Amino acid sequence: MDGGQLTAIIIVAIVMLASIVRASVRGPRHRVVVDDGQAKAENQRLRDEVHELKERIKVLERITVEKENSLAKEIESLRDR
Repeated sequence: MDGGQLTAIIIVAIVMLASIVRASVRGPRHRVVVDDGQAKAENQRLRDEVHELKERIKVLERITVEKENSLAKEIESLRDR
């Protein structure tokens, strides 16, 4: 191994060690939730919101289907004239 290869290996080792130290100093990436009551309340609120949105989608789908059927009926009635 010549001097250039050894220098490259040392530089890579230093960079790796620095990144490990920096990651350990920063701590965990994700926020740790301590208050389970607050998390459960937030989960329930989100579940309720999803339920409400699903109900709204059902209504919109029903309206869309009814409009398609009524439009088809109107077209047929115009053809019958």
